[in-house]
Amino acid sequence: MSRQNTPFAAFRTADTVILRLIILSAMRTVLITGSSSGIGRETAKIFQRNGWNIIATMRRPEEEKELTELDNVKVIRCDVTDTESIDAAVTGGISAFGMIDVLVNNAGYYTIGPLEAATYDQIRDQIDTNLIGTINVTKRMLPHMREQRSGTIVNVSSIAGLVSLPLQSLYHATKWGMEGFSEALHYELRPFNIRVKLIEPGVIRTDFYGRSKTVLHDETLPEYCGYSEKVVNNVLARGEKGSPPEIIAGTIYKASTDSNGRMRYRAGRSKAIVTLRKLLPFRVYSSFVRRVMEK
Repeated sequence: MSRQNTPFAAFRTADTVILRLIILSAMRTVLITGSSSGIGRETAKIFQRNGWNIIATMRRPEEEKELTELDNVKVIRCDVTDTESIDAAVTGGISAFGMIDVLVNNAGYYTIGPLEAATYDQIRDQIDTNLIGTINVTKRMLPHMREQRSGTIVNVSSIAGLVSLPLQSLYHATKWGMEGFSEALHYELRPFNIRVKLIEPGVIRTDFYGRSKTVLHDETLPEYCGYSEKVVNNVLARGEKGSPPEIIAGTIYKASTDSNGRMRYRAGRSKAIVTLRKLLPFRVYSSFVRRVMEK
């Protein structure tokens, strides 16, 4: 009788499985929304390189080719506008790795254009994805983190949550909302040893300014056309010169592993505009914004 066919082979196989489960449960685990590209994808990769378990969520996991090849990465479907999808992703992640230590709320997209040109569906989709999606994913995660008396929630906001530019009213509404939501949650969750972190990227060179954007346009509103064209072209040109997503991914990892009480982390280019907004009177600052955006 070969050694492989002995009764003890089953025990050796079982022991291997148990040992792997023990190792996986000893590793820390992060769940990341919006992992299919850009910041989310790079964040998944940097956590994986540092020995974490990764729950990489995205709307179309069947199209993912790279992350599925990495060790200790579980790719799960999650549409943050669908509460059943959120519940399934969190439940599946906990089932795979036992616990979740860090939640990175990264899913979102960018809308630019006059508010008057937006349909009601476009308004709702922007807010549902960028803000309500983050709130719902966080709400679903809280019982798990509260029960384990630990956890870190990292919300990817933007400098667009601190300063405003023309034709981005919907996007700013979601990011300013993200800032207030996160800061209030910081106080709310302290008794449970759950930390809240805010990442505030400047302009990033990703498909955020490509396929992940919506340009609002209405041919019945010619009054906006010339102005919109100038502003949109300026914004997209700056996007091409933005910082690489790896910089933001590194900042997210740093925030997730910091043990200090810091809440806000700015990264990438364009950070100086936040300081400028604080120092200048609004009349002077708004004049500066108009000159830059309309040139």
